[in-house]
Amino acid sequence: MSGLLYFILAFALLALGYVFYGRFAERVYGPKMDAVPPSVARYDGVDYVPMPRWRVFLIQLLNIAGLGPVFGALSGALYGPAALLWIVVGCIAGGAVHDYLAAMLSVDHGGENLPETMGRYLGGGARHVLRVLCAALCVLVGVVFTMGPAAMLGDLFHTGVWIWCAVIFGYYFLATLLPIQTLIGRLYPFFGALFIFMAVGVLASLLASGTEILPDRDFFTNAHPRRLPLWPMLFVTIACGAISGFHATQSPLMARCLPGMRDARPVFYGGMIAEGFIALIWATVGLSFRTAAGSGLAELTLQNPSLSVTAVCTALLGRFGAVLAVLGVVVLPVTSGDTAFRCARLMLSDMFRLEQRRLRHRLMLAVPLFAVSIVLTQVNFQVIWRYFGWFNQVIAAMTLWMIAAALRSRRSWHWIATVPAALMTVMCVTYLLCAPECLALPVPASTAAGVLAASVFLGMLLRRKGAASRQEEG
Repeated sequence: MSGLLYFILAFALLALGYVFYGRFAERVYGPKMDAVPPSVARYDGVDYVPMPRWRVFLIQLLNIAGLGPVFGALSGALYGPAALLWIVVGCIAGGAVHDYLAAMLSVDHGGENLPETMGRYLGGGARHVLRVLCAALCVLVGVVFTMGPAAMLGDLFHTGVWIWCAVIFGYYFLATLLPIQTLIGRLYPFFGALFIFMAVGVLASLLASGTEILPDRDFFTNAHPRRLPLWPMLFVTIACGAISGFHATQSPLMARCLPGMRDARPVFYGGMIAEGFIALIWATVGLSFRTAAGSGLAELTLQNPSLSVTAVCTALLGRFGAVLAVLGVVVLPVTSGDTAFRCARLMLSDMFRLEQRRLRHRLMLAVPLFAVSIVLTQVNFQVIWRYFGWFNQVIAAMTLWMIAAALRSRRSWHWIATVPAALMTVMCVTYLLCAPECLALPVPASTAAGVLAASVFLGMLLRRKGAASRQEEG
């Protein structure tokens, strides 16, 4: 089978995953289709605002599709074609299930933020831990999604990176404070057009360039130039391109704007599948387009993935097309960074019980958040990215365990969340123990510890009573 056919097959599997596995996930959860959505029941004109399905889908997609499906996919491609397998399987059975079911729990509890839902199903201790972890993750996302696009814009226009950092932070500050329909609701259709041009333009140019698609089809051989272990590094590296805990922090934003319950699966499950398409394109670029602008693409990616993006777009699309394509790539992190800060503000408002109708109250939370973020921009980008990736996957694992507990309390088939939760737990523990920047222990011993940790969590879940209890109160 040719590389192009593998690529087409991967695309088809993602589409079929949405149609069949997405419908299965919907049946497992059993949403009340005639229920009044939070956007109507709790309308406030700031965060609870009903919007058309197409707009909610587009905002959700741009919220979640940050640098992961571009930088993560390019970096994941360094390990070889196994990246494609994880993107497809991870999206269908992990990421999209995670996003859809976490969003439905938020919808059913009035657009509740993730830490509050976590506390509802896993206890008050989990709520307090998640409040800190999720707020910290959103700040890390804001920093990563400022420095990454600033580097791409600086490289593209040959200007200072810090100028672009200031511009992006300024936009984030306004998007964090203003009602959601003022900036985010109005700008995202334009951003979406750039994003579509980027994805279609890069894919079409790659296919038309004569470059052999997926020349290496040995799916189980590690091809990383620095011989980093494929397990578990690949899974943390791709991150948002397959599954992301950050998405569960973002979904409540659109749970508060959903026009009706029948729109949930297209928006939340479909949004993650659409992100999988993006990741698939960029992983294929990384695997197929080995040289760009006279330099090895792998080496550029190791230095800084933003250099790879600029080089690939210039080589495939020319200077003018590259400008538009890079702007389309920049849209992805910028449209995740703005909602990351907004989400952090809302989580802190829950923590301190500070209503957000008044601008003064929003400023009280936003100003300290941005002060901390500006300080963090002084840290090396690669260090921030690695810790963001691991942090992200830890929250995904915790969210999946929460979903499993919620489904079990409803007497639903909880294994749809329990199996990916166990896998993510093994991966996160293994990475923490074996990664060079962590404890650097041998991979087999680290994996054994991960399996033990997942077994403990599974035992705790199965000992829980199946009957609905205090979790369903409120």
